[in-house]
Amino acid sequence: MKENINALDELSKGACMGMDAIHFILDKIEDEEFKESLTTQYEKYQNIEKKIRKVYANYKVEDNPKETSMMNKAMTWYGIEMKTLTDTSNSKIAELLMQGTNMGIIEGRKLLNNKKVDQEVEDLISEYVTMQEDSVENLKKYL
Repeated sequence: MKENINALDELSKGACMGMDAIHFILDKIEDEEFKESLTTQYEKYQNIEKKIRKVYANYKVEDNPKETSMMNKAMTWYGIEMKTLTDTSNSKIAELLMQGTNMGIIEGRKLLNNKKVDQEVEDLISEYVTMQEDSVENLKKYL
């Protein structure tokens, strides 16, 4: 049971980081198509977060899945601010988002390789990784 909860916590943190990054970066984007694409990605993160909470509840845990800390949120915001200070091009923003998304893919793949989780958790991890991989493919258009 502990492995399932830990995996769900990691997924939740990854989804929250993705939503935070998109939230912090949206106002820097002038390209409406790119903005719409990221808004759609944000909604996918929200949907996966809902699924995580639903599965989390199956383990009768009184707490909610872990989210990113205020410190991590602040570091994400600061990193985005610094890295886009002189360049807010679609290419730069796509590059930054791809770096974060690739970290999510790596973490998800590590969780999948663990193989000590229940099938419903494994399915959710697979869905998350696929969503992340699709996001990378979409972001490549903007490099």
